[in-house]
Amino acid sequence: MIHSHQSSRRLRRILQNLGLAIVCWAAVGIASAEVDVDSFPVEHLDFSIAEGPFEPTWESIAEQHPGAAPWFRDAKVGIWIHWGPQAAGEAGDWYAKKMYLEDDSAAAKHRERFGHPSEFGYKDVLNQWRTPDFDADALMTRFHDAGFRYAIIMGVHHDNFDLWDSRHQPWNSTRVGPRRNFLKEWLTAAKRHGVRSGVSFHHEYTWWWWQPAFGADSSGPMAGVPYDGLLTAADGKAKWWDGLDPRDLYGSPLQGYPQYEPVHLIAHGRQGIFDHHLDYAREYATKWAARIMDVVDRYDVDFIYTDGNSTQPFSGKRSGSGYKCDAAQRVVAHYFNRTLERRGKVDAFAVVKFSKPQNGLASTSESRIGGGINTERMWMGERAVGSWFYAPGFVYDCKSAVQSLLEYASRDGNFALSVPITPSGGLTPDAVEMLEGFGRWMKINGRGIYGSTAWRVFSEGTGKLPGGAIGARTADYQFSNEDFRFTVGADGALYVWCMATPESGATLLVRSLASSSANAKETIESVELLGSELEVVWERLEEGLRITCPDMSALRHAVGFRVVLE
Repeated sequence: MIHSHQSSRRLRRILQNLGLAIVCWAAVGIASAEVDVDSFPVEHLDFSIAEGPFEPTWESIAEQHPGAAPWFRDAKVGIWIHWGPQAAGEAGDWYAKKMYLEDDSAAAKHRERFGHPSEFGYKDVLNQWRTPDFDADALMTRFHDAGFRYAIIMGVHHDNFDLWDSRHQPWNSTRVGPRRNFLKEWLTAAKRHGVRSGVSFHHEYTWWWWQPAFGADSSGPMAGVPYDGLLTAADGKAKWWDGLDPRDLYGSPLQGYPQYEPVHLIAHGRQGIFDHHLDYAREYATKWAARIMDVVDRYDVDFIYTDGNSTQPFSGKRSGSGYKCDAAQRVVAHYFNRTLERRGKVDAFAVVKFSKPQNGLASTSESRIGGGINTERMWMGERAVGSWFYAPGFVYDCKSAVQSLLEYASRDGNFALSVPITPSGGLTPDAVEMLEGFGRWMKINGRGIYGSTAWRVFSEGTGKLPGGAIGARTADYQFSNEDFRFTVGADGALYVWCMATPESGATLLVRSLASSSANAKETIESVELLGSELEVVWERLEEGLRITCPDMSALRHAVGFRVVLE
């Protein structure tokens, strides 16, 4: 990604305003790193981990881990609780960073709502955040009733604000803002409802993600006035944040080194080592690990989740840029040893999104629908309604959620849906309606979803749900009566999913079940329509299984046929 000359001039001016040294730019945009990432040695950290058979190497973890956790496939459908103080901006995902990018719409919204970020920065957003509508048990009841059987609960996002009584981050929800231990409340509610739960950690990004907070406007009446990222603990004297250090929230400035730049865009593909900040890097990675281990030691969770688009945290590449170390291996080994100590077995796993397939590690497919069946490892597709944080005007479409579930389940994946929670901790009426509709669909069709596996083929037809967030684009997409997905239920039956809702009396032809098909040489014993007591008229022909639909008026979104193969 290349900066314009105007952006380059703006960055120079911001750096000058900060009093940072500026060396010659190798080029406009991303300069090459001074060190080669592949040859840069991995630093082995020395913080202690729980004793046990899992050593802090991927090889040991793969050898000691028993493999896939059966409960994960059985649960199949998860609620993604992606909620925190960034919802307060009502500007969608990455609000905390974007409010410091003066040309971004989130920045305009912040200034209109709260004021200029030199006077009212993100730390102040945290201080004013209140959650009077939050009731973890009531929300978990609603999620369970909607059919969700596991929960991904965000512990900390890129904003570096811990949502529990963190021992290693004073900027947390029990000390600033709501004064509540949200993680504990969520986990308690999940356990009460029999919902499996894990915690996600996104704070590996923080040290480069927060860099715009150290900037200033490049034009206008506040040009050159530093944002609040440069404040120190001493500046808090006699203020509401007296005793807190903004550097614990925002990190440290990394600008001024052309091999880093543009440092805040690392997630978009660059790679490199922050070779002028290796002491800071070690300290940062150690604290990153300590915060995850704090949750592991205090809460018995079913999985841990680290965000990123690299092969592991702190890889030196993509979102893992800046440092190469074994912090992730140490954390995962600690987690499995602690789980074994508590449970006497390891039925847990770690989600490392772009890791190589191996025992103990699961992955995700964020907002994307892959091309085919993936049975190499445990994985889940994950999608957000509208965006990963709340904003007004989202389209809450139940049909899109159902069709997303079928796209992922047919490819042998789980599905996790993020439903926006408002800044005050509640759900909009549209969100409630969508969840109730999803729950009704799951009650009818769940036996073809929970515990299911992929069939020999995953799809038929030409339709494919668009990727990205669930919204108007997915809601407007129309499948035809020729678009099918397939799963094999826990009961061994084949489930044929029509991605549309056919009219009563319509005739469907499932070509994958033709009498001449190599995919289905078995005899078809019976065909039934889920959610209906009416007899289904069917006939297996040379060209496919022909189904005549009975009364379909009570069915919505997508319909399932249970086919028993003898």
